[in-house]
Amino acid sequence: MSTAVQTGAAVLLVAAVLAAAHVPLGSWLHRVFIDESDWRVERVIYRVVGVDPRTEQRWSGYAGSVLALAAASVALLFVLVLVQGRLPWSLDRSMDWDTALNTAVSFTTNTNWQSYAGEAGTGHTVQMLGLTVQNFVSAATGLAVAIAVVRGLARAETDRVGNFWVDLVRGTVRVLLPLAAVAAVLLLLGGVIQNLAAPHTIETLTGVSQVVQGGPVASQEAIKELGTNGGGFFNANSSHPFENPGPWTNVLEIVLLLLIPFSLPYTFGLLVRDRRQGAVAAAVMGTLLLAGVVLTTWAEVAASSGPLGSMEGKEVRFGLPWSTLFAAATTGTSTGAVNSMHDSYSALGGGVPLLSMLLGEVSPGGVGTGLCSYLVVVVLAVFIAGLMVGRTPELLGKTIGRSEVTSAALVTLTMPALVLLGTGLAVVLPVSLDARLNEGTHGLSELMYAVASAANNNGSAFAGLSADQPFLNLLLAGCMAVGRFLPIVLVLRLAGSLAAQRRRPVTPGTMPTHTPLFTTLVIGTVVVVAGLTFFPSLALGPVAEALS
Repeated sequence: MSTAVQTGAAVLLVAAVLAAAHVPLGSWLHRVFIDESDWRVERVIYRVVGVDPRTEQRWSGYAGSVLALAAASVALLFVLVLVQGRLPWSLDRSMDWDTALNTAVSFTTNTNWQSYAGEAGTGHTVQMLGLTVQNFVSAATGLAVAIAVVRGLARAETDRVGNFWVDLVRGTVRVLLPLAAVAAVLLLLGGVIQNLAAPHTIETLTGVSQVVQGGPVASQEAIKELGTNGGGFFNANSSHPFENPGPWTNVLEIVLLLLIPFSLPYTFGLLVRDRRQGAVAAAVMGTLLLAGVVLTTWAEVAASSGPLGSMEGKEVRFGLPWSTLFAAATTGTSTGAVNSMHDSYSALGGGVPLLSMLLGEVSPGGVGTGLCSYLVVVVLAVFIAGLMVGRTPELLGKTIGRSEVTSAALVTLTMPALVLLGTGLAVVLPVSLDARLNEGTHGLSELMYAVASAANNNGSAFAGLSADQPFLNLLLAGCMAVGRFLPIVLVLRLAGSLAAQRRRPVTPGTMPTHTPLFTTLVIGTVVVVAGLTFFPSLALGPVAEALS
């Protein structure tokens, strides 16, 4: 069977599962966030933390709550990592302060960038009490913000966008916890380990000693994929047989990381009472992801004359099609989990996952953040279309004016500024240049990939970069924090501005935002903005390497 046929079959299988879940999960997400009643366990949580679930917040209060939770999470996780040597199941592991800070920021921002080797940096207590908890909280935060932004579009003449604490609790209790529990059981059935065992040494058949690691892997693996967090219990990530034992667990993990991002468009359509809007969102996201899969696969097939394509850095049990599908899905969703080593891909094969991140989390992006990024692009597309036809730009009855465009433009500029400035700083300092495994164009790609991964809260890496040193730890931590929370504040500002407006009636002059033409316009906006911003940098890295 040719690689093209295998890739097509893989895409169709994953697409079929996502299509089957699209309406049921999207409908459930809709019911979760419009429900006027609270579950008993939720009422207990509200009483403990002192939250009135019937009180809603302005956009500024909502953003303040997000930032307050993030600050507390970073501080607590930082301390937990530093003192882990005094905790049970620490396994005598420790981190330097800069690595601990990088880790705390990374898991709080849903990035899960790991400067350390997964199985060597943290003990079981930190994995369960610190990292796994943040995997739930960070994903629920992104989901809550997305719902608040959609409320801003759906509501009129109000200054309220919801209650962050209610959205956070509901997203965790009603969505992430039950789905992660089911996923963990399925992974256990597939052979993923779950224990509290300490590392032990065995003698292999060749007479060589090897250390075999244990740990609560299945529970971490489930939420890392479902919450589009990424990271890995083991340094080899999802290419490790204890994390991803075989072909069907590989399919499950790909489905998990795409499940919520591709269901949220249906939720969006229900919340704004126009399912066509959700269909456009799904079409845009799906088209961009499919392009990433096709281009990455083509590049890896073209890089080798053998029948299997380029197998460097890939697991034989997955092969090229399932590796490139995983690579495109994980960089398209800001997940960061990998089942193959992107640093070993061909120049263009590694460049496409890098480009997927540089598109700005719309293919389909992370849990919640992907929908937010899509809506920002829609605002820009509506504004551009309005300028072209000479009409006041409108989106779902709301005027896209100066305030809305300013917020959307600042969101769009945040990631490119971080990537370009961060990469520029890294390439002029010897301390970061010495961290590269490769020199020249591939070395530039290593550094740019790392900064792009941090600024987009992705977490995957060109593994040749030795990033565990103070400068890169602090640089990437800053990119992760700003890349996560500045856009969140700005999109909430956008939501508040839209919610305060009166809804305008639809007229013959209103531009429809549910047509194939508008879908094409949105895709074009994504590609043109990324191309104009990053083409010079990509030309110096992956493109120059491919042409050399």
